Amino acid sequence: MSPRVPFSTRPGRHERHFMRKLDNPMFPRPILDYEDDALLDAQRQDHEELLEFITTLRKLIESVINLKPNEESQRILDLKGEFDKAYEKACTLADDQAGNKSAISEMINVIMQVIRRSAGDDPMALKEFADEELARSNHFRLCEHALVADLLDPDSLILEDELVAVLLGAPEDEFTSALELFDDEQRAELVKQAGTAISRFDSPDSDWLQRIEQMGV
Repeated sequence: MSPRVPFSTRPGRHERHFMRKLDNPMFPRPILDYEDDALLDAQRQDHEELLEFITTLRKLIESVINLKPNEESQRILDLKGEFDKAYEKACTLADDQAGNKSAISEMINVIMQVIRRSAGDDPMALKEFADEELARSNHFRLCEHALVADLLDPDSLILEDELVAVLLGAPEDEFTSALELFDDEQRAELVKQAGTAISRFDSPDSDWLQRIEQMGV
C-alpha cells in the first residue's frame, strides 16, 4: 500500500475542517475513512483561496499607493474596512501568512494616520481613534487563533450543527478564545446543545464534560 498523502504543516481552513471531522464521533457527519483525493481536494481549495487572496491584497495595496491627497474620506474608510477583512481572511489561509499580515497592518496604520490628520486636535475624534485601534488590536489577537478566524469567515465551513463538536474537540487555547465570540445567552444554548450531543454516548469523554462546564462559566 502506497503512503497516504501527508497533511500540511500549515493547513488552510478547508484542510483544518477536514482534520476536525476525521475520526471524530461527536461530529454529525464524521470522516471515518477517506480517499487521498478527498484530502487533496481540501488542499487544492486552500491553495486556490491563497492565490485569490494574494491577487486581492496586491490590488488593495495599489489602491492605497494611488490615493489622491484630497481623497474622499468615505473612500479611505472603505479601504480600511477592506484591509480589516483581509487580515481576518489571512488568518484562515494555508502556509505562513506573517508577511502578508504585517503588510496589511502597515497599510492600516498608513490609512489611520491619514484619518487622524484629518481630525486635527479634536479630542473626541482622537479618543474614538484610540478606542478603535484598541478594539482592532484585540480583534486581530483573537483572529490569530485558527478556530476564531474560521468561525468569523463569511463563508465559514463550520455548519451550525457542527459547532458543538468543533468546540469540544478544539485545542484549549482555541477553545477559550472562541468562547469570547459568544454572549451569555449563546453560551447557555451551547451548553444545552452539548448536553444533548454527549447523551448519545454511554461514557462521555471527561474532556467534553470539562469543556461544557467551561462554556457555562
